[in-house]
Amino acid sequence: MLNKVLILSASAGAGHVRAAQAIEKAFVELKAAHEVKNIDTLEYTNSIFHRLYSKAYIEVVNRTPELFGWFYDYFDKPWHNERLRLAFDRLNTRPFVRMLEAYQPDIVVCTHFLPAEIISWLKDKKRISTRQAIVITDFDVHAFWLCHNFEHYFVAIEETKVHLEEFGVGPDKITISGIPIDPVFAEHKDKAKMRRLHKLEPDLPTILVSAGGFGMGPVEKLIQSLMKMREKAQVVVICGKNEELKQRVDTFLRDAPTNLPVLFKTLGYTTEMHTYMSAADLILGKTGGLTTSEALAKGLGFIIVDPIPGQEQRNADHLLEEGAAIKCNNWSVLSYKIDKLLNNPQRIAEMQLKAHSLGRPSAAHDIVEKLICL
Repeated sequence: MLNKVLILSASAGAGHVRAAQAIEKAFVELKAAHEVKNIDTLEYTNSIFHRLYSKAYIEVVNRTPELFGWFYDYFDKPWHNERLRLAFDRLNTRPFVRMLEAYQPDIVVCTHFLPAEIISWLKDKKRISTRQAIVITDFDVHAFWLCHNFEHYFVAIEETKVHLEEFGVGPDKITISGIPIDPVFAEHKDKAKMRRLHKLEPDLPTILVSAGGFGMGPVEKLIQSLMKMREKAQVVVICGKNEELKQRVDTFLRDAPTNLPVLFKTLGYTTEMHTYMSAADLILGKTGGLTTSEALAKGLGFIIVDPIPGQEQRNADHLLEEGAAIKCNNWSVLSYKIDKLLNNPQRIAEMQLKAHSLGRPSAAHDIVEKLICL
């Protein structure tokens, strides 16, 4: 059993935080540490830096995703701009450094590259001696995740392990664990019971639309496209913590025709994503690392539309390559592509089978069990 464990994320997007929460829950369930702290690194930075990392990220992704994709690709150069970026991060994370030096954990688990980079620098300067594990929260690895001083990497798939090895990371320092998700996603839930629980029609094909934890993306545009479907289905739209988005969607649906073959149900933030995924057949939308991993654990086929350039596009590529997804590149044909899919139950079953085979619902527990042995 470990003594003091520090789990570090950054609230730039919801996925890094959810991965950290999953690891924390696994530590508690396995009784693997005397003390576990889960901290958002940005809470230990100045307000301007905090805003830049969280709110600016959401604004750019929502308003100019192409710009985000350009930055993602431009900075995906291993070991380039490392010193400049580190100097900038150190300047803005002094309270974080003081907290680390005071707490002195036995091991740090990072689900975001910002704390991993700072800890690597502190280890190099002999200011802390803690062991560091880095959990990559997408299927691909960006150069920002690379650092010099660490004990272990956890990755989603074998291809990412090979990628890290090409950068000089020893294979004994990499574990293919999957992306950590809440262990509750490993629990089997009966589809019929979950549909009754959420007052959904028992026999209609069920499509889950997730806008992510922060409710991002052109959801109204997506719903407008779904209204053109000819096949009967029910769509559950989850707007996350974006209350304004839910209000807009509700208003949009109130003005919709009443004779549509598609039924819509809208939700804000929910802690019942695992039961809604258990009730669904397909998931529609973007391909963030955590939502994708949760859906794979539940064996959902993917309908990919408008992934954010960068990590979501790369996640989408993996799903398409494995046969767990279809992709729609043009909004004008989204309803056509879904109608075509709903008319091919065998194709849906194949996608679900592929998704289930890719899922790693026990990733959080597997990571903790490995950490105990480091």
